[in-house]
Amino acid sequence: MNVKLKNISSEWVDPDDAPELRDEDLARAVWTLGGKVVSEEEGRAAFAKKLRGRPAGSVSKSPKKQIITIRLSTDVLEQFKASGAGWQTKIDLALKDWLLSHRP
Repeated sequence: MNVKLKNISSEWVDPDDAPELRDEDLARAVWTLGGKVVSEEEGRAAFAKKLRGRPAGSVSKSPKKQIITIRLSTDVLEQFKASGAGWQTKIDLALKDWLLSHRP
């Protein structure tokens, strides 16, 4: 039997998706930190603090600093940008490589 189904305009919802948490849900929650029950305010503050900043261990031992503005020729800049994500890091590596064999 070849029956064509009618077009359905409803959006598919994954049954495994958890529903959105509302403020009422969070107000009923039991907040814990390290197995110790804490107030909602303490729990929210700790949660917000965890979300801020870079992931643990992602900070370099020799962090880069933005201290100058550098002017590069258009063709050099376009070549590095065309290489994709991380082009600024590639410029940094190229300059470090140049320093190995040259004195500024």
